[in-house]
Amino acid sequence: MAQVELVMPKMGESIMEATILNWVKKVGDTVEVDDTLLEIATDKVDSEVPSPVAGVLSKIFFEVDDTVEIGKVIALIDTEGDAPEVSPSPAVAEREEEEKAPAREAQAPAAPRVQPEPVAVAEAEPTGQLAAQGSDGRFFSPLVRSIAKEEGISQRELESVTGTGAQGRVTKKDMLAYLDSRNQDNGHSATAQAPAPAQPAPATTETFAAGAPTTVPGGQDEIIEMSRMRRIIADHMVHSKRTSPHVTSFIEVDVTDIVNWRQKAKAEYQRKYGEKITYTPIFIEAVARALRDFPMVNVTVDGTRIIRKQDLNIGMAAALPNGSLIVPVIKQADMLSLPGLTKAVNDLANRARENKLKPEDIQGGTFTVTNVGTFGNVMGTPIINQPQVAILAVGAIRKKPAVVETEYGDLIAVRHLMFMSLSYDHRVVDGFLGGSFLRRIGDYLEAFAPNREV
Repeated sequence: MAQVELVMPKMGESIMEATILNWVKKVGDTVEVDDTLLEIATDKVDSEVPSPVAGVLSKIFFEVDDTVEIGKVIALIDTEGDAPEVSPSPAVAEREEEEKAPAREAQAPAAPRVQPEPVAVAEAEPTGQLAAQGSDGRFFSPLVRSIAKEEGISQRELESVTGTGAQGRVTKKDMLAYLDSRNQDNGHSATAQAPAPAQPAPATTETFAAGAPTTVPGGQDEIIEMSRMRRIIADHMVHSKRTSPHVTSFIEVDVTDIVNWRQKAKAEYQRKYGEKITYTPIFIEAVARALRDFPMVNVTVDGTRIIRKQDLNIGMAAALPNGSLIVPVIKQADMLSLPGLTKAVNDLANRARENKLKPEDIQGGTFTVTNVGTFGNVMGTPIINQPQVAILAVGAIRKKPAVVETEYGDLIAVRHLMFMSLSYDHRVVDGFLGGSFLRRIGDYLEAFAPNREV
């Protein structure tokens, strides 16, 4: 008999923790390789964690709603015989090396049992901190404490919340119900009495909520609680704006040859490759070529160091069923032909709509493209997807009169024109580099061969 440690998988470059949504298997259940053990979620994607081995789930260290650091042991699986060589399954990334950890003695084939760290009651915590365990002995999960901090709930008020979880544990649903009731009570009292002057919201650990003014809803206002994904996306956006001084450049591109080629070629393209050709892979092809020409846009910043990425991994914003956006990544996009890019784009977009993206599908991006034209917008000023340093927005293609140079002189003709905008990090990308890179993308699109072979 041997034991295998199941660790919280790594879900992306900037993601350091994940929340447990549901344990599909329970302690004592028999599991096979690739059986789903639990469901987890981050701000990027909800995912299922499969079992890397066959055996029996012998121990679970974290409960539903707990937020767990990446690489931390979350369960143990008992297996028959010696400890097998375990390769992480697709959703379970390799565990990061322990910092300066002493080597384990090789006296037993089984991995040592990992005990959860004991929860201690904080006797004297810093102001604004919430204890993991209340005076009544109930445990408050990181997610619950995070919600409480965000809403300015004190330790005493938190301990007054009725819990419906095991042993009276307060769950996320309990917190949301309590906040809804609390807000309704505040609304009633506000209509019955003279409203007090607005006070600054209490400081919280959530970046997007810090310093935000308090808003008192009116009697007819509807209060909508932010979803978990929306809260973390909001925090991520504010973090990006605070990290990178954003500058945006714009150009207008004549894509008439691309529009005409696609209209003629799309039927044959689908027959030959089994894929529908959209504008997105054509745009990504031009972006990949321009990134090769301007490699200093394909970088990240680490303090005072600039890290130039060797791979050109281009993310594309795609819509999820709930209306949120996610950015799956086309790896080594510069190595793919147009049919290869088309297949990759269609596959990622389809799996995003079906909520079937894997963690590795959203990792490793070095540059992002977002098509605001799909919403009917002619241009946009997108926020950089950290830790990248630039993001391209593609607007709607519209017919407009334009001056065309011919051998007979300048003429005015109806052309298909499109705005593109590039937001970039002015710490490392100056106006010359950002503007030249954007113009190069436009040049490649305008040079698209109208008689290009399918």
